[in-house]
Amino acid sequence: MGARKYFGTDGIRGKVGESAINPEFVIKLGWAAGKVLAGHGTNKVLIGKDTRISGYMLESALEAGLSAAGINSGLLGPMPTPAIAYLTKTFRSEAGIVISASHNPYYDNGIKFFSSDGFKLDDDIEIAIEEMMDKPMTCVASNKLGKATRINDAAGRYIEYCKGTFPSELSLQGLKVVVDCAHGATYHIAPNVLAELGAEVIELGTKPNGLNINEGVGATSMRATVEAVLEHKADLGFALDGDGDRIMMVDHLGNVIDGDQVLFIIARDALKGGRLNGGVVGTLMSNLGLEIALNKLGVPFERSKVGDRYVMELLQQKNWTIGGENSGHVLNLNLASTGDGIIAGLQVISAMLRANMTLHDLASGFEKFPQTLVNVRFENADSDPLNSDEVLTAKAEAVSVLGKQGRVLLRKSGTEPLIRVMVESDDELASTTWAEKIADAVRNVSS
Repeated sequence: MGARKYFGTDGIRGKVGESAINPEFVIKLGWAAGKVLAGHGTNKVLIGKDTRISGYMLESALEAGLSAAGINSGLLGPMPTPAIAYLTKTFRSEAGIVISASHNPYYDNGIKFFSSDGFKLDDDIEIAIEEMMDKPMTCVASNKLGKATRINDAAGRYIEYCKGTFPSELSLQGLKVVVDCAHGATYHIAPNVLAELGAEVIELGTKPNGLNINEGVGATSMRATVEAVLEHKADLGFALDGDGDRIMMVDHLGNVIDGDQVLFIIARDALKGGRLNGGVVGTLMSNLGLEIALNKLGVPFERSKVGDRYVMELLQQKNWTIGGENSGHVLNLNLASTGDGIIAGLQVISAMLRANMTLHDLASGFEKFPQTLVNVRFENADSDPLNSDEVLTAKAEAVSVLGKQGRVLLRKSGTEPLIRVMVESDDELASTTWAEKIADAVRNVSS
């Protein structure tokens, strides 16, 4: 498989006006995708976006490129990433296109694709689109140009779908829930889902203005959700990210419940109900406490590389259904074809109701190991500090001392010139000490 020129692990992403996120490139991308996808069936592609101001520009550019290739566009407007995956499948579209940079600031944006079955595009199709990008752009005859239509009931369809994943014998009546939508794509979806299921909803981050997405709110900035839960004496809080594919939660005492804990609650509930198919997939960053707790329940646990794409690949390889990341991407392939923050949150609430327990008590089902993460910048992109003798020696020493009660992970960031040093141990001081010792070794060989 050739090296990718444009596509990363999660589509194409960058600063608006720079790199690939500009009108000229995106028109060509829409055309190239249209040429590759043309003739597979409906000749229609859905386009959805989050609430960034640049979404208008990129949506128009994609629409123009697709039209030039003879492909019709269905415009969904602001919609969560998992909603676009779901609607692509139900509309029998050739593909779905998401315009979003997820949890990034408003000045970034990105484009990713879903195939007709609601899963991320196969590698060979992404490579075919890249190859088409290198060809001169053409335009079909006027009578073959694609049309664009706005799909007005997209939000209502997806709200009903989310509600349908919640057990019909349960109700949210009597529950007070804070919902933080990060001024992102779920602002008109998540509060309605919870309210229609009976909850009293306190809304946060539901007033997008194009510039405030993820700013001091949402899954990457939990303080606002924590404060609102305590202020309103809510039973729990949902914090979603800008495109709605990840969730972090808050219990009634104001404790943050991360993706590892959400994954544990969902997996244990599925095991009790006989709905757990095989085991659970986490990533290299998943807490060791999660692995130990699942193994005590007799549930197999496997780790993938970091990124929900890799979690998905391992789930499909194992023929399992439940997996996720500590950042809050949670996959349940019985219910959705991609990470879905709203649906994962509903699964946690249903587990609470079935067990008649608070979120705090459910999340206490496993003990998280203290985890220390140190980022070390290295300037020489051609060097690899991870293979130096000094770093390898420091890592080996840490692994030997920590034994089975600890874990060491060193990896290069996929987006910045950083080495990420992560150490976890049942002893917090040990995890901090060894993380700093290894980070010092990385600094020595990077300087």
